[in-house]
Amino acid sequence: MTPFNPENKETLTLGECLGPAMKITDEADAQQYLKAYIAFIQIALDKKPPADGRKASEIAAYNLAYFAGYYDNQTRARVEHLFHCSHPIFGAI
Repeated sequence: MTPFNPENKETLTLGECLGPAMKITDEADAQQYLKAYIAFIQIALDKKPPADGRKASEIAAYNLAYFAGYYDNQTRARVEHLFHCSHPIFGAI
């Protein structure tokens, strides 16, 4: 399984958060990674709730799909499928 934040850092770059997710090819791995990523986001939201009321799961899906847009179409399609998300600007591939 792909570990999220294996060094247990308090602050991560987008690349540290999302880069490993771009390599995931297994549904179970994707779901455990997503769960950990959502929990990481929730910690930040608990400290400072967003003005727009978005939930951690919505932010995670948005970030994953947006970040996948910087990769090739095959990667983007795999990420959208595994993480059940679609690019916030381009829509689903």
